[in-house]
This record gives sequence, C-alpha cells and structure tokens, in this order.
Amino acid sequence: MGRSIMENGNGANGNGNGLKWWVLLTVIVGTFLGRLDQTIVNLALPKIIADFNITLSSAGWIATAYILANAVFVPIWGKLGDTLGRKKIYIIGFTVFIIGSVLAGLAWDLNSMIVFRVIQAIAGSADYPTAMAIIAVTFRKGRERSMALGIWSASFAAAAVFGPLIGGPLIDNFGWRAVFLINLPVGVLGLVMALIFVKESTSERRTLNFDWWGAITLGVALSALVLVLDKGVDWGWGSPEALACYAIGLLFFYLFYLIDDKHPEPMVDFKYLREKIFLGALLNNFIIFMGMMGGIFILPLFAQTYLGYDATQTGYLFMPMAAGMMLAAPIGGSLTGKVEPRYVIAFSTLLAAFGMSLFMTLDVRSTALEIMFAVFTLAFGMGLGMAQRTNIIAAVVPEEEIGISSSVLALARNIAGAFGIAFFATVIRYTTEDQVMNLAQNTIINTKDPLIYGQVMNLVILKAQIIAYRTDFYIASLILLLGAFAALFLKVDKDLKDAHVIVE
Repeated sequence: MGRSIMENGNGANGNGNGLKWWVLLTVIVGTFLGRLDQTIVNLALPKIIADFNITLSSAGWIATAYILANAVFVPIWGKLGDTLGRKKIYIIGFTVFIIGSVLAGLAWDLNSMIVFRVIQAIAGSADYPTAMAIIAVTFRKGRERSMALGIWSASFAAAAVFGPLIGGPLIDNFGWRAVFLINLPVGVLGLVMALIFVKESTSERRTLNFDWWGAITLGVALSALVLVLDKGVDWGWGSPEALACYAIGLLFFYLFYLIDDKHPEPMVDFKYLREKIFLGALLNNFIIFMGMMGGIFILPLFAQTYLGYDATQTGYLFMPMAAGMMLAAPIGGSLTGKVEPRYVIAFSTLLAAFGMSLFMTLDVRSTALEIMFAVFTLAFGMGLGMAQRTNIIAAVVPEEEIGISSSVLALARNIAGAFGIAFFATVIRYTTEDQVMNLAQNTIINTKDPLIYGQVMNLVILKAQIIAYRTDFYIASLILLLGAFAALFLKVDKDLKDAHVIVE
C-alpha cells in the first residue's frame, strides 16, 4: 500500500512538540472518562435495582443496551470522523456523552435509564476511532507515534482500575446518581481541552455516497452477536433465543459483505482484511483480548466470593494493573524501529501468559500480595506490546482511512472481550457442575449427621469452584500462548517498521 498521504487541515502540521503531548493528554481524558463510565456503573447496579424496584435480570439491560449501542456505532463514527473532521466528530460525541450522563443521573425508572444509557453509548463510541486518528495525524514519526498510542492504550486499563476505587466512595457518600453526574465537570474540562488543543484534520477523500445500507446491516449483525454473547449464559447457548441471534447475525453479516464489497465508499474496506499484516494484527488482538478479558473478569468474583474482599478492597488489587500498563507502554513504544514489532508483541504476550498462569495457584489462602504481583506481571506484559499492536494498524493503512481502520480494531477488541467473558463464564459453570459430580462420587462420608454431611458438601462445592477458576486461568494462559506464537508471523515490511508517513 502507498504511504504517501495528503492531509487536509492544519492538525498535524500545526502542532508543536509541546502541543502534541497536550493533544495526547486531551484524548486520554476523553478515553478515560468513557471507559471509566463502563466500569463504574456496574458498582451502582445494586442501588439502582433497589431504587427502581426492579429485578437483577431487568437491570442487566442497563449494561446490555450500552454494549449494543456502543458496538453498532463505532464504525459509523470512524467513517464520519475521516470525512467530516475528526475534531468535529470528537467534540460532538463528547458533548452528547456529557448530556447523556446528566440525563442518566436524573433517570426516574428503568426505561428512562436504558434510553439515556443508549444516548451515552452512541456518543461514547465516537471516542475510540476519532481519538486514535487524532493521535496518528498528530504524531508522525514511528517511535513517537508508537509511544503515544501505547500511553493512550494504557488509559483503558487505568479506567478499569480506577472505576471501583472512585465509584465505591461516590456511591457510598452521594448515591448512585453521582457516578453519572461526575461526568459533567470532568467532561467539561475534557471538552475545553479539545477545543483548545486539538486541531481539525480530515482526509482528502470526501464521502459522496455514505454507506447507509452497510451501516444498517452491520448494526443488526453486531447487535445480534453482542446480544447473544451477553445473554448466552443465561439463555443457554442452544436456546431458541440464541439460535435466532446466530441466524440473524450470520444473515446480516453476509448481507453486509455483499453490500460493502462492491460499495465505492464502504463502511469497512475488505481489501484491508485481505492484507496479511492487517488481518494478522486483528487476529492477534482478538486472541490476546479474548484471553485477557475472559480470564481477568473473574478475578473480582473470586476475591469477593472466596477471599471476603469488599468492592473497594478488590479495586486495590487492580492498582498494579494501571502501574504495569503505564510503565510498560512507553518502553514498548520506544522499541519501535529498534526491534521488529512481531518480536516485541510475541515477548509481551508470552510475559502476559506467564502472568495469567500465576493465577492458577489461587485458593482461599491466597494473599493480596500474590494476586497483585500476578496482576502487575500480566499488565506489564500487555502494556509492553500495546503500542506495537495498535501502531501496526495505523501504519498499514492510508491516513484518510485510519479512523475506520481503528474502529475495526476497536470492534475486534470489544467482540473478543465479550466472547472471552461469555466463553469463560460458560467454562466456570460447566466445569463446576462436572467437578461437583466427580468429587461427590469420590467422597465417602461415614456419618449420617446432617450437619456434617452439609459441611462436607459445601467443601465439595467450594473445591469444585476453585478447580473451575483454575481451569479458566489455565485456558486463558494457553490462549495467550497461542497469541504469542501467532505474533511471530506478523512480518511487517521494512518501510513500515518505523511507521513514518510522508506528508505532501
């Protein structure tokens, strides 16, 4: 692919060295706020359930509606950002997100909450593709760009860590509405920073025929996929609801392919999926995020269920994750041009697999220090290769399409995370059931005392659950090992290793 790119607007060309890092800080604020909202709201669900007098199942739609809307609109915002202006779309999305947050904080029942969360999600989905594109056109040189992308990517993990730490005190002291209303002052700060520091940039290629049918069919397909991943454990993977989602998803993905493969300005240009580097980077990201998200999401459950930690204490366990990611990301970025990306990605993923394997020794006697060391090792491994993974995507596509390509990367990561969580939740469920039967059959109780019998059965169930968790971490480690091996095949052309972009 050609690397000679013409860029309209004064965004990248007008940014001095100091201003560039202010641009990075600006988009980090937006990304951090959007991802923080996803983690912090889950803590508020018990209070929302009590306040609205709804069931846990009904409350689940607060999160599901957000996930669905977010997944559907990511590629649309990416396309619009490339053609209408990245700063413009970023600010529109940020502004509407703040409005949606305030409305969610004022919600009066479940229906209003779902509507306002959808507004939040639609607006929040503009952040990832536009932020990545803004960084890519601001930081031109490969090593500098890779470092910036790595630091920005690390803000995702930081948001996941600080969600429980910030959310717990907010909810306890000010009520659940505070987790939404806090977005107003922080959001206004981020909005002012965007207006001041971010310069407008658009691609030379203007959209004349927006791919509405592609957007609609992709939206329906993603909705069906995300819905079944989110609800499959509760429904059953072979239930009529799940089968309907499979059928709808496959049908509309096929229709989307037929439309976009021939459309002059497609939502997703399939020629990039035929590029070995681009496709390999997407698959590597999918494998890694599936293993990481699927394995790590069960850790808070383990800490609170078997170690007796409360939500705030559990949040402290994840503080090393932010430290590991933030420390490793610049190191990984600095290796651009010095070490082939595939070796950095492979080593980082191998280190992450080792960190994940440390969780396989967890039991009810595990200490906080043991868990925090494993979390730090996992996070450091992930952070070390984060910049390289993201930079490959930014380097192999023309800048006029970097927004839509980054939205494809976001989709791959989000779907991988959802798939991983659904997969590992299923593994825990069925492994626990299988182990309970296996342990019960091999347990001899020489008493008829119902109290002792009950205690023994509780121990059998506990042992079965511990085995199930260890099985999850074992499988997650293997998946990350597979990702490390697959990374060795990401052969990046020499002219892309530094990811320099020529501006005419």
